[in-house]
Amino acid sequence: MRAEEAEAYASMAGAEKGRRNLSGAGSGVETGTAAVGRTKPEALRLMEAAVERSNMLCAYERVVKNEGAPGIDGLTVTEFKPWLQAHWPSVRQALLAGGYIPAAVRKVEIPKPQGGVRTLGIPTVLDRLIQQALNQVLRPLFDPEFSSSSYGFRPGRNAHQAVQAARGYVAEGKRWVVDLDLEKFFDRVNHDVLMARVARKVKDERVLKLIRRYLEAGLMEGGVTSMRTEGRPQGDPLSPLLSNILLDDLDRELERRGFSFCRYADATSTSAASGQESG
Repeated sequence: MRAEEAEAYASMAGAEKGRRNLSGAGSGVETGTAAVGRTKPEALRLMEAAVERSNMLCAYERVVKNEGAPGIDGLTVTEFKPWLQAHWPSVRQALLAGGYIPAAVRKVEIPKPQGGVRTLGIPTVLDRLIQQALNQVLRPLFDPEFSSSSYGFRPGRNAHQAVQAARGYVAEGKRWVVDLDLEKFFDRVNHDVLMARVARKVKDERVLKLIRRYLEAGLMEGGVTSMRTEGRPQGDPLSPLLSNILLDDLDRELERRGFSFCRYADATSTSAASGQESG
């Protein structure tokens, strides 16, 4: 670990020893939120796991390694360390209290090889850090129970393996092939349906509230922020996992009907999603 990374995380770890006032401009804090102590003990664990020292260190290293463009605040990965040293204690407290408010994401459109554009939403570096930390504690809850025929956005799995599996189906004697494309999938995600599926395993209300806020975070273009009631721009650490959570019911229905299938994400979709879990 580089010296500057260790120094940045030292400030994050220092938040374990004390609490700061949660008020203040730009702190991402929602005033009037109930204190942590008012939440049932059994519901506290997942957010605590997300902000736990080793998990945050892993998330920080991942975000720094991925680099990426700045969000609407213009803060770069290089500039993130001193910002984190000054603000992490209050951000951590806001997360634990259930009052953290994500920033809007910066809208970017990139051309698709076959025509049209793909909409990306670039979060701030801080929100990428928080989402990565959430991703690391959520994935072990969901990924082990995903279908073995699901290859997209999963650790250790990729489209090449999906091709090999398809070749295996052909070798078994299957001759009919149906090719399906979930067109504009990320643009049409129903927030209520997705959150219902997340809530099957996540009982920490603070985590559920935060994921909902990330889904509904505004999309900023040309200085104007538009609010969203559906859809999820690609480009953040949580989108790949959330897409698999939503589509797992489809996988199970295909299995129930006896179909042999491979569901995967193509290379352009994978790279668009900030390179998360691409291989």
